Amino acid sequence: MPSLSPAVAEIRRAVRPVLADRAGERVIVALSGGADSLALTAATAHEAAKAGVSVTTVTVDHGLQDGSADIAERAAAQARALAVDAIVVTATVERNHEDGPEAAAREARYAELERVAADLGATAILLGHTRDDQAETVLLGLARGSGAASLMGMAPSSGLRVRPLLDVSRETTQAACAAENLEPWHDPHNVDPSYARVRVRTTVLPTLETELGPGIAEALARTAEQLREDHDAFQEIIDETIEDIVEPAEAGIAISVSALAANPAALRNRIIRYVVASEFHVSLTRVQTLEVARFATDWRGQGPIDLPGCEARREAGKIVISARA
Repeated sequence: MPSLSPAVAEIRRAVRPVLADRAGERVIVALSGGADSLALTAATAHEAAKAGVSVTTVTVDHGLQDGSADIAERAAAQARALAVDAIVVTATVERNHEDGPEAAAREARYAELERVAADLGATAILLGHTRDDQAETVLLGLARGSGAASLMGMAPSSGLRVRPLLDVSRETTQAACAAENLEPWHDPHNVDPSYARVRVRTTVLPTLETELGPGIAEALARTAEQLREDHDAFQEIIDETIEDIVEPAEAGIAISVSALAANPAALRNRIIRYVVASEFHVSLTRVQTLEVARFATDWRGQGPIDLPGCEARREAGKIVISARA
């Protein structure tokens, strides 16, 4: 018997826990045809057969490149050759998305994956993001200065979405494809320097590896994991704290000034951001958050503050955040 490729074995081990206790269920694998998702599909097909789990791959044709329909069908054909069901769907991508074409395509893709999962009654959507993708995400978040939330990178699981390969390198998925005679599609967008993520992948990370030594991707991924642990701990504290210091107010909410001021700055600012996001579904910048916090820590008679979709003011020992008329 030929020995099993270490790369194939590593990916199978990563997938195995996701399928545990799912006997009789169906999972979806998001299959683009690239090495990451193709290696994930092969590993899932193998492990699902042993676990009694049904697998369907979903390939989303965004229609953004010439021949995209043929590329999608080719990916589906490789999935069928692995003895799993395969579906190709088309997505409508918003051309003028405020966050650019990558975000527009991602939103459209996830919407289609969620729709198919609902139609099939799937209990998980497996995504092929690797450790390298995680490192790129952390660096992009760091460059944007958008705080710990973005530095946490991608969650291993969120709702139906599961990312089994976040501890697996891109090099490993490529080696697994080669070992199993799978022919991945090479997306030209992945080498187009007009995309920030591509510049991080092809220039920034290699430069960091050269100047600081190997292991940068692993270090960034570890940082994301540690920050996620910190975030989860903070969130538990926030959930307990807001029960005591937050109350309903007309067209909004009110936070006790004295109770908020008694908390450390890191927790105080997180409470403000969390409460506003939960109530009004908007995100505050750091500057906006600090201005609201000053109602509790540096009160000098300031007037109301305009925030996205709402306003904040100090009133009778409380910070009242309410919808704007």
